[in-house]
Amino acid sequence: MAAHSPSTSATPEPDGRDALAALASTAPGSATRLAPRAWLHTDAPSLSLDGDWDFRWSPVADVPVPGAEAEWGSLPVPSHWVLHGHGAPSYTNLQYPFPIDPPHPPEENPTGDHRRTFSLPSSFDGAVRVLLRFDGVESHFRMWLNGSLVGWSTGSRLATEFDVTDLLRPGTNELLVRVHQWSAASYLEDQDQWWLPGIFRSVTLLARPTAPIDDVFVRAGWTSTLGEAATAGTAASGRPETGTGTITFPTLDAAFPVRFRVPDLGVDVTWASADEVAPIALEGVEPWSAEVPKLYDATVSTGTDAGGRAGGETVSLRLGFRTVSIEGDRFLVNGERVVFHGVNRHETHPVRGRVFDEEHARADMALMKRNNVNAIRTSHYPPHPRVLDLADELGFWVVLECDLETHGFLFTDWVGNPSDDPAWRDAYLDRIARTVERDKNHASIVMWSLGNESGTGRNLAAMSQWVHDRDAERPVHYEGDYTGAYTDVYSRMYPTLQETESIGGGPETPLLGCGPAEAARQRSKPFLHCEYVHAMGNGPGQIQEYEDLVDRYPRLHGGFVWEWRDHGLLAQTASGEDYYAYGGDFGEVVHDGNFVMDGLVLPDDTPTPGLAEFAAVVAPIRFSVSDTTVLVENRYHSASTAGLRFRWTLSRNGVEESSGRFTPGVVAARRSATVPVPDEVLAAVADTDSLAPGDELWFDVTAELAGPTAWADTGHVVARTQRLVASRVADVPRASRQGWDGDRLGEGTFTARGDLVSWKGHEVAGPRLELWRAPTDNDSLASQGGYETADPVLTKGVGDPHAPASAVRWRERGLDRLTHRLVSVTRSEHGLEQRVRVAAANSGWGVDVTHRWTLTDDGLLLQTDAVPFGAWDVTWPRIGVRFDLPASVLDGDASWFGTGPAESYADSSRAARVGRFSAPVRSLTVDYSMPQETGHRPALRALSVGPFTVSTVGAHRAGFTLSPWTAQELGRAMHPYELPTPEHAYLYLDAAQHGLGSRACGLDVLPQHQLWPQAFSWSVVLG
Repeated sequence: MAAHSPSTSATPEPDGRDALAALASTAPGSATRLAPRAWLHTDAPSLSLDGDWDFRWSPVADVPVPGAEAEWGSLPVPSHWVLHGHGAPSYTNLQYPFPIDPPHPPEENPTGDHRRTFSLPSSFDGAVRVLLRFDGVESHFRMWLNGSLVGWSTGSRLATEFDVTDLLRPGTNELLVRVHQWSAASYLEDQDQWWLPGIFRSVTLLARPTAPIDDVFVRAGWTSTLGEAATAGTAASGRPETGTGTITFPTLDAAFPVRFRVPDLGVDVTWASADEVAPIALEGVEPWSAEVPKLYDATVSTGTDAGGRAGGETVSLRLGFRTVSIEGDRFLVNGERVVFHGVNRHETHPVRGRVFDEEHARADMALMKRNNVNAIRTSHYPPHPRVLDLADELGFWVVLECDLETHGFLFTDWVGNPSDDPAWRDAYLDRIARTVERDKNHASIVMWSLGNESGTGRNLAAMSQWVHDRDAERPVHYEGDYTGAYTDVYSRMYPTLQETESIGGGPETPLLGCGPAEAARQRSKPFLHCEYVHAMGNGPGQIQEYEDLVDRYPRLHGGFVWEWRDHGLLAQTASGEDYYAYGGDFGEVVHDGNFVMDGLVLPDDTPTPGLAEFAAVVAPIRFSVSDTTVLVENRYHSASTAGLRFRWTLSRNGVEESSGRFTPGVVAARRSATVPVPDEVLAAVADTDSLAPGDELWFDVTAELAGPTAWADTGHVVARTQRLVASRVADVPRASRQGWDGDRLGEGTFTARGDLVSWKGHEVAGPRLELWRAPTDNDSLASQGGYETADPVLTKGVGDPHAPASAVRWRERGLDRLTHRLVSVTRSEHGLEQRVRVAAANSGWGVDVTHRWTLTDDGLLLQTDAVPFGAWDVTWPRIGVRFDLPASVLDGDASWFGTGPAESYADSSRAARVGRFSAPVRSLTVDYSMPQETGHRPALRALSVGPFTVSTVGAHRAGFTLSPWTAQELGRAMHPYELPTPEHAYLYLDAAQHGLGSRACGLDVLPQHQLWPQAFSWSVVLG
């Protein structure tokens, strides 16, 4: 729709003083707003007002409402004006980007006037009322229709409707909407995300018929009639056992008579009046779950005879039969414990911001399903309503969160926090009502959340009471209710492993904010991590340790990773180079840097290795392989294995020798089965004479989809396990009969000081001992106590609260600026020995390094011995050697036998397996939005890149990293575009690396995954 030319309609009535006063009002909106109701799929006529609107922007709020004489530009609706060249985005996590002076917004208040004209289509001719609906406007908007004020509203991620029947006129109508970026409501919307003002969801006119359906609340409950077997089910493509379904209508606000139909269940009933509406009991109903999301199409119709004729309306619903309950300390759906393997999901796109695109949302949620994500917490507001339709259809447990966060009051010690101020009560209740009413018909929603990080107080308690009164089935969640005064489940963010175990039932530790009685109350409830393991940059680590506790303690119900996706906004450098911007890149006065880049998926939709790790840890099928059997455990809530097929392979040194399928039968949910290891595998293991030196026999088992689903193709791997079943130690390469030829040793050329400068005729440099890695976000931040200077076991998980970030400690010890002093070089007949002392300036500790080169028939054997000296008191990021290879290597492929396919680290290794892999060299590292350590693949056997080969020798296998940049170059860059033009390909051969942890917002690296100074010896052969 083209932008409209200036109109000659009447100038809107002046109300400047009242409008500015409303910006500081704690009221949620004008009295002309309609009561909230369900977002329904209806056949009643509607007119989308999306498209190009006239637009006028001002940096302040105190400007006249534009009239006919104003100059207008153009802006698409839905959109955020800051993403179209008007003002700029800003990112904060905790901070308010304006003074904390509630309820007053700042005078510097960007304001956008939106205008468009429209004519009602003929389909509206029979309407008795016309409603105007806004699905999302940030943060305060006021509108006029044909020059008359309609009203105003707040609640950015919430729907608002107005009755505009009396203001419409025949022919052309003009709608003017003024949007202010800041208002009193901004104090309630301090979520960890970009501040993005504008009309960012659809604007729609709704024709209401003479016999309307104004609101519907359908509850479809389910009860097993076959005992435990009723939820045994099948996989996502199969049919579960059936039970009893019960349909009730807590709300049916319609013009009677009303006809209700569910064709697949034979339901066709007409009620002449509201008094006749009664529950409907049904036999043979299949339940809905996140794994088997069975939906039944239903309609509610009105009309002269409830047949949907002229003057009536038909609303379409998709019913999922399921019952949510809490029994003791168990959270149950359809009578079975739910384990949330979830993510926190914001609405974000690098170009559109929070503007919804259904195709992208569906692809995003299908990616979740392929990576074993079964739950979504809608952080920290209701998403576009179609997201919940997709959740019903694809299958997710959803914790739906209200549009509420007042985190910035942390800086005033919560003084003035609206959560406990009666002046804000109506705003709080308005927000939760609009949340629940809009989305109450979705089977996927199993819990309501009052909001996030808003302290505590009487207004939150009032919200909880309202929800309990309105929807008694679904429990109420709010993490900030530490003592459990008004919520039904116990929820925490980033508790330590020790505290989590204590909550589960292990040795008791103090609970945050609780006295003894309150702690006992919280320990009696189901527990979930509404946020845990922080997926910022390279990470998170320690997913497995949390999952182990969920397995051990049934009171623990899993949790939600923070978070699903990086929020990077596509931007350009002065030279026109694209990059993904974060806080501070738009000149914000206050910001929280790259803390907005903390997802399992990068801004360009690329899954991170952290997502693969999560998928591996939480896989719903688990295998335990012994010498003779394979135990298959089905950890689904309600799906059997009927939709899966099981495969095995036997590989020798990464090359498949035999394969086949095994059939454990249909394993019901929460059950297991045992199958024998295939005869071919047993025979190969028994035939020890067939093992050559260095051989490894690997037995892999996988569970994969037997047929296509809505989210993955046939053959998609759901779970896998690998076991080394036989091996033979390789012989140590012997010295060659050949020796030195001048400064050449085999295919290597060495300087007089013992440095390798040429390999196979190509200029190289090395080896150079390295202890430094480009700090990860988890290395660089210190949200919780350190585990390097305080044992987490002795401190009950707290660690050292005063410990600086690991990267700070590493830099203080000079690990990023090591110097190398040659101690000696000794030549032998077949090689040389180079001794080097490595230390940092102003440091009395370092590492004595010996490089022993030996020419063998397989190539140049390098043994590196590293022995620390001095009073080391800090972990090492890594210990390895670096070789500088020609930059031409970067344009080719690498193939290797070792761990892969992606990077892995000591506390993030469940997704790694041993095999043969290949990839373009430039794809071996991850383009994190802030450059950092990436690309480490431990336990290398053999690597081929360009003309070079590297193989490892001995029991301790080095890992490798191949990067266009040194660790120092990566560590200095804040954005990828700041990295220099690569001069070499840098090959790191690491004996070990420090773990990842989650200390950017969570736990430090656990002691068992830390790299402390010690003597290392490792060997490689350059071929």
